[in-house]
Amino acid sequence: MLHASKSDVVGIYGIAGSGKTTLAQYVCNAMKEEEGEKEERKRNFHLFMWIHVTQKFSVHAIFSEMLEAASGKKAEYTSLDVLQTKLKNELSKKILLVLDDIWCNKDPHEQNLQRLMFPLQFGLEGSKILATSRNKDAFADLSPGLTCNSVPIPDLNDDDFYKMFMHYALGRSDLDDSERRKLEDIGAEIAKKLKGLPLAARTVGGQLHRRKDVRFWRSVKVRDLLNETTRALWWIYQQFDEHVRQCFAYCSIFSKRHHFKRDGLVQLWMAQAFIETTNAAEDLYDVGQNYFDELLSVSFLQLGERQVEHGCEVDYFTDHDLLHDLAEEAARGDCFRIEEGVTEEVPPDVRHLFVESCDIKMLTEKIYELQNLRTLIIDCHINIGSRDKKVFERMFRRLKKLRVLVLRFSADDGYIFSLPACIGLLKHLRYFDFNVEGRAKLMLPNSITKLYHIQVLDNYSSGGVVFTGSKNISQLINLRCIRSMENFPDIGRLKWLQKLVHFSISKTQGYELRQVKDLNKLEGTLSITGLENVQSKEESIEASLAHKERLKKLALSWDDTSCSPEVEAEVLEGLCPPKYLERLEVGDYHGWTYPDWMVGQQNGGPKHLRNLWLDSCSRLERAPQLFEVLVHLRWFRLGFSNWHALPDNMERLASLLLLDINRCPNIQSLPTLPSSLEKFCLTAGNEEFMRSCVTIGHLNWQKIQHIPDKLILPF
Repeated sequence: MLHASKSDVVGIYGIAGSGKTTLAQYVCNAMKEEEGEKEERKRNFHLFMWIHVTQKFSVHAIFSEMLEAASGKKAEYTSLDVLQTKLKNELSKKILLVLDDIWCNKDPHEQNLQRLMFPLQFGLEGSKILATSRNKDAFADLSPGLTCNSVPIPDLNDDDFYKMFMHYALGRSDLDDSERRKLEDIGAEIAKKLKGLPLAARTVGGQLHRRKDVRFWRSVKVRDLLNETTRALWWIYQQFDEHVRQCFAYCSIFSKRHHFKRDGLVQLWMAQAFIETTNAAEDLYDVGQNYFDELLSVSFLQLGERQVEHGCEVDYFTDHDLLHDLAEEAARGDCFRIEEGVTEEVPPDVRHLFVESCDIKMLTEKIYELQNLRTLIIDCHINIGSRDKKVFERMFRRLKKLRVLVLRFSADDGYIFSLPACIGLLKHLRYFDFNVEGRAKLMLPNSITKLYHIQVLDNYSSGGVVFTGSKNISQLINLRCIRSMENFPDIGRLKWLQKLVHFSISKTQGYELRQVKDLNKLEGTLSITGLENVQSKEESIEASLAHKERLKKLALSWDDTSCSPEVEAEVLEGLCPPKYLERLEVGDYHGWTYPDWMVGQQNGGPKHLRNLWLDSCSRLERAPQLFEVLVHLRWFRLGFSNWHALPDNMERLASLLLLDINRCPNIQSLPTLPSSLEKFCLTAGNEEFMRSCVTIGHLNWQKIQHIPDKLILPF
């Protein structure tokens, strides 16, 4: 394996599309899985960092990315010296650093690649670098003093390449023998023209798979376009519907290997009106999902990584470098990026602009002159002060064609920033994301409610958000996504609403639980607080949560004890979640009983739940039937509970990865725990119990020895 290599650097090289990054990902993921099964002290690597370098890169940006990977926190340091100091403090461990897509130094005096070796100076002995490049000589540019083992991506022989190509083109298609033989013969001739490149096999094969027709395959076979990989990819692009082509070209606004979520990209496509349908009954969002799937089916988009976030799997997608180049060519100058360290001038007629590095001066001197902009995404935090309100006024008055506006700013704690009312001039705006870092208060004007086309409204500041027009939010009937700290009335009128992160119930008109009754397009995360203002099971049933089948995460909580335990139990019984829910949190519930949908075997309820969090449910006792129904749990968190013990049948939870027990003073022993557990957390529990878990030989100590990651804290 990699850790056994005597070289400091292991380099994988090959031509574009040959599978270098795929191989590196496979090696890295295999190492993570292998290391995760070992005790901390026996691990060969304690930290994995994946960095996509590219031909033009910024050392500052790369070090920021390394620091974020090492610390798990956002790195916002303008000084490279400070950044290096912070990074040095995080690197006293064995590191596997992956440098994907490095290029040779064209200038012999340019030593930026050598500066990327910084982590090896401070990582513990045994740290390694895994690098990929199109050129073997690039590894020598990393550092003359490092030993390197270079591994070429070998060419597939004709027979193996043909088998791979036909896997993507036919797979296990249900065809009669005669038809299959004809397609296999034609496929053999097409495969010869693809020069043995895996990427070409996936993309061209995927396109052919969508039309398993002999006539179509023959027409493809005679095309000269297939003689080169890039022409093959261009041919596939031309087969897409015009609207799908627009959506794909728009992806070039992001940097190479940028990771994005499916729904976020579809929302951007919708904001630009790239998605169309002639079927009035068809939701544009669903059409956009079909576009996404079409691009995914031919590998124009591909899964970048799958992360487990709070016990739920989250997919992040990307595109291959060659396909990103194709998207840039297809966009024909409509899309542009301002990247750190790149001084290229912004085309004056650009329509879609993504900014990785910016300040107030750049905003006022360059960006405000781009009056054809439809998209402005500023993906870096610009510091704002009391004098900068006029900067925004000028933006809103000059960039009136904007459909997508994403702004990231930072401000001093306690600062109050009022967004100018002239934002109401952006009549075409569909997507507005304004986030402030720091404990500043953000004031949003009433004029936002005049943006009648708005579909996505996302605003956040840890210092609080005040929206003077919140009572009129229901006028924005095209709203599909609200991510805000503000609580809005009459949301039941927003029939297209898909994302509502938080809703607080009160007895004031417009804030009743029944407001969510008809919002059955809701998806993702929903947090409902203030449940003490719901007085009966009938009232909670009216919310119709079970019909919101796209929800993945649901949090339910009471803010006070004004309701009797009996009423709370009835209300929770009526809040049966959808059956495909992945994560459920119940907080400050004071009822004596579990709802039937959580412990009963009858139909209904989230039987496929992966993450359960019971927090401050003080009157609930342990319930063995909980783990007879919710058998697919991966995470279980129990906090501020009076449980006297964990159920004996926990061993049956064969998929459980994390067990978190927080401030449960009555628990004094552990049952046999599942062998699948990867992490065990015990915080502020019974002193004797906690001591037993760290006492070598004690029965409780023995029951957690198979768990790789253990965290036991007294407070």
